[in-house]
Amino acid sequence: MVKTRPALAALLAAAAALLVLLAAGGASADDLESKLDAKEAKLSEVRERNGVLTTTISHYKDRIDRLTGQVAALRTREAAVRERLDAKQAQLDRAVAELDGAKRHLAVVRARLKRALVTLRERLVAIYETGTPDVLSVIVGANGYDDLIDRTEYLDRIRGMDEAVVGRVKDLRDEVKSTVARLRGAKLRIEAARDAIAAEEQALASARAAVEERQAALVGARSRREAALKRIEKTETDLDGDVATIQAELAARLGESASAPLPAGPIRYGSGQLIWPVDGPVVSGFGMRWGRMHEGIDIAVPAGTPIRAAAAGTVVLMQSEAESGGYGNFTCLDHGGGLQTCYAHQSSFAVSAGQSVGQGDVIGYVGCTGHCFGDHLHFEVRVAGAPTDPLGYL
Repeated sequence: MVKTRPALAALLAAAAALLVLLAAGGASADDLESKLDAKEAKLSEVRERNGVLTTTISHYKDRIDRLTGQVAALRTREAAVRERLDAKQAQLDRAVAELDGAKRHLAVVRARLKRALVTLRERLVAIYETGTPDVLSVIVGANGYDDLIDRTEYLDRIRGMDEAVVGRVKDLRDEVKSTVARLRGAKLRIEAARDAIAAEEQALASARAAVEERQAALVGARSRREAALKRIEKTETDLDGDVATIQAELAARLGESASAPLPAGPIRYGSGQLIWPVDGPVVSGFGMRWGRMHEGIDIAVPAGTPIRAAAAGTVVLMQSEAESGGYGNFTCLDHGGGLQTCYAHQSSFAVSAGQSVGQGDVIGYVGCTGHCFGDHLHFEVRVAGAPTDPLGYL
């Protein structure tokens, strides 16, 4: 049997108290019934709110999971952008170093070219002022063959020096052009690197902004979830307090009426082959209840109400609260033909094991033993050992 929830316990206890109070006085019963109606309306509203809040929390969880994935992806992108930015910065540093070296080298080459140009200019002036001896004048003015050889070698050295000066000037001029080209290439690379760094920085800033935006949304979603959870906790606390108050009030009312003996009352007949074991409202039916099978029906009546045998039979099972667990004091009757009836949560027994009873005989008294939060009778019908809806036999 499924354990009775506090809300159901309140209804069971309230129904039992109503039966007692209806017999004791109409005014008190009306007041308690009004309170019970108000509490039922409140419980219904709280259950609906709890369902809505539970759905909202589920939506928040899904949203948080999506945002968490987006934040992780953006952080990965930010790390990749940072790596590219570092690479571009290294490239820029190399280009700047190359540019500095090229500038220094250009300054040296230009100084050398300047000196070479001065030397060349001085040589040209000297040639212009003194003239260059030709081969004929050298031969005519020579004093013998040895002097001719000396004069020819001297002339060759002069010509070689002039050619070296001119060649040096040409080489330096070419080197200056090459250095200028290198500087221009380095400048272009620097500008390209700077543009790339600017683009990467922009991408990095965008990624960071997106991360911060997602993180803010994530924090907001978490805050709303926490607020929803707090509302649920407060609602549950309030509900538990209300149920406890009702239980205390009903217990007090029942205590006041407990001293009066409860008669068995008239037998209640239905359309089936069994009589009702007690005369009261069914507060919980047969079937699935809160995710588990409820194998009987719960009938709300005050504690001490006599329990009648639903049909003639034999007492085949009697268990105390310690033996049956959740069923409390528990009795089963065998009626033959595979039909059995069982009675749970009794306050005390009125028969013994193996005893034969007639239909309508008192076999025990209603209580709240076992897993129970309010006085009632849990009544089961079993056909060939299988639980069956008792309403089909009553």
